[in-house]
Amino acid sequence: EIGWYDDQKNAVGVLLTRLATDASQVKGATGSRLALMTMTVFTLVTAIIIAFVYGWQLTLLILACIPFIIVTNAVSLRSMSGHAAKDQKALEEAGRISTESVENIRTVASLTREEAFYERYVASLNGPYRDSLKKAPLYGFTYGVAQCAEYFINAAVFRFGAWLIANCLTNFENVFIVFSSVIFAAMNVGQSASLAPDYGKARLSAQRIFQLLDRKPLIDSYSEEGEKLSHFEGNIEFRNIHFVYPMRPEVQVLQGLNVKVNKGQTLALVGSSGCGKSTSIQLLERFYDPVEGQVLADGFDTKSLHLQWLRSRLGLVSQEPVLFDCSIAENIRYGDNSRVVSQEEIEEAAKAANIHAFIEKLPEKYNTRVGEKGAQLSGGQKQRIAIARALVRNPAILLLDEATSALDTESEKIVQKALDNARQGRTCIVIAHRLTTVQTADIIAVIQNGRVVEQGTHSQLLAKEGRYYALGSSHIRWSYPQPAQ
Repeated sequence: EIGWYDDQKNAVGVLLTRLATDASQVKGATGSRLALMTMTVFTLVTAIIIAFVYGWQLTLLILACIPFIIVTNAVSLRSMSGHAAKDQKALEEAGRISTESVENIRTVASLTREEAFYERYVASLNGPYRDSLKKAPLYGFTYGVAQCAEYFINAAVFRFGAWLIANCLTNFENVFIVFSSVIFAAMNVGQSASLAPDYGKARLSAQRIFQLLDRKPLIDSYSEEGEKLSHFEGNIEFRNIHFVYPMRPEVQVLQGLNVKVNKGQTLALVGSSGCGKSTSIQLLERFYDPVEGQVLADGFDTKSLHLQWLRSRLGLVSQEPVLFDCSIAENIRYGDNSRVVSQEEIEEAAKAANIHAFIEKLPEKYNTRVGEKGAQLSGGQKQRIAIARALVRNPAILLLDEATSALDTESEKIVQKALDNARQGRTCIVIAHRLTTVQTADIIAVIQNGRVVEQGTHSQLLAKEGRYYALGSSHIRWSYPQPAQ
């Protein structure tokens, strides 16, 4: 569910770091390494059988030393690999900082904060770095012990072998056969045993992966439960809604919101920033569920409806639309993934959003790539493509969250006309600050402190000279031209 991503522990950078580390560690401990472990076990068994055949006395001495050889080789390779204990949380934080800064490099550069992000990144890695410095002498010592131990064992084996030859208990060919087969097999086992710490990390990584996969979302987007209405008109009602965001439980966003809009009507939600206007749309989309109260669609609680079916009936244009790094046509086509959207439908949606003429002037027209997050387009152009993306699915309910806020006056008039046409015959919920956007709405609801304090048409609310009138007075310069000086 969307609320899961609000948690700082599940930020984009953290998830990317976990994907890079956890998945690679699980992969590193499986596949070819399992085959290597199987091979070394059979190699050791075969070597011991050969050794017993050619000299059982010397073999017993070597077998007594095998555990020591395995341990020293494992410690040696672990030291050479530089497996310092790394703080997973510190690495996730470093990944989050780097991802955040690169994704928003334009903002970082415009604020000249490159050095600040670099210092934050370095600071997040100070913990693992200091741990590595502390453990470096220990690793150096264990590496030295591992290297010299083999020579001590070799000396003991050859001394005992010489004694066996001197007392005519064996010959020198058998000594070398036994020594070569067992010692080199044991070293092979030691190299494989060095992978054991990787298995420990892989087990923890696998646990984290399975915990994520086994977690049951509070709002399951892929659930097949819920009812699909055969005929959906688009009557929406918010009934006594109380809501707090999961990551901010102390802030009561909605405190008894009650508002209703019927099929074909336009509901405008106005109020100061942070009063809960955008939150109400997110509740209708079921990004979140209310703590108390019901969101009703055609009289049915949205919790009882099939989630993907419900969202397919809604067309959302947000304040800051995000486009994907692909062509304009593909971005518009994303509006309806339940079928194959034809080029004609894409162009019709673009014409309805008043962006078709601009697209036709581009060298590659609808095949033009928009860049990461639509960086190659202006704010108004991105907004109109987002509107086309919403219209291509022919939604029963159109949700406009400050849909014209990024547009200049000229573009706003064009897009507003397109939106007025798009609203015909469907329910529309508009969030806006500009009076020119909301004054034609059938119902205007003024929200303050999470509840509706005034409701009516534009003229009715102005006549009351209440909260809406005060908002209009403070924003009057946005709505009407100032007289010439």
